[in-house]
Amino acid sequence: MKEAAGEANLTVVAIILIGVIVAVVTPLINSLMKSTAERTCCTDAGGVWKGNSCQPATGSSETLEGYDDCVKNAKGEKE
Repeated sequence: MKEAAGEANLTVVAIILIGVIVAVVTPLINSLMKSTAERTCCTDAGGVWKGNSCQPATGSSETLEGYDDCVKNAKGEKE
């Protein structure tokens, strides 16, 4: 009977640890996904990702067509 109680306790501990790991890792993965989406949108629009922002590849002040719409779509925002 003691062995069954010990196994039950280990199961509970394992479930709690899995829950804690999921709670910690989920925001990190979401952040990485959003960052990757923004970088991809920048590249698709013809820009270069520098210093956490999208800049025109030529260094000029030209606008990057479609970048803002792409980021909104990637974040799931409605227009």
